[in-house]
Amino acid sequence: MVALTYPRNTLERGRQLIVAPVAANTVIYHGALAALNAAGFAVPGSTSTTLKAAGRAQNTANNATGSAGAVKIEIKRGVFRFVNLPTDPILQADVLSDCYIVDDQTVAKTNGGNTRSKAGRVLEIEGNGVWVEIV
Repeated sequence: MVALTYPRNTLERGRQLIVAPVAANTVIYHGALAALNAAGFAVPGSTSTTLKAAGRAQNTANNATGSAGAVKIEIKRGVFRFVNLPTDPILQADVLSDCYIVDDQTVAKTNGGNTRSKAGRVLEIEGNGVWVEIV
């Protein structure tokens, strides 16, 4: 391909919303921390080393009896408040540091001895949760 020599209408898609096929035998609840597994299918957040944090589930997707990809889910990327794991808490000193997925609503300060995948970056700590940027 050669460089442009005239204006081009480059199509754009919003980067805050993705649509992903859901893994087989999986239910993801609205509001959950959603991730993509090693095969690229959406799953609820869990303790695993092979997940890629995708964002917050915009709806409930029930693929409990379907094959992989039979159902799709909308996932919004951005900044969301999740539960701070009391036994591995994220502290004020951890702002702008990475945090890690524990389950579909909980994040932790550490990777749990290399058992957890990265959730995103800590932006703020509150008494009732941690604001995490997932991009």
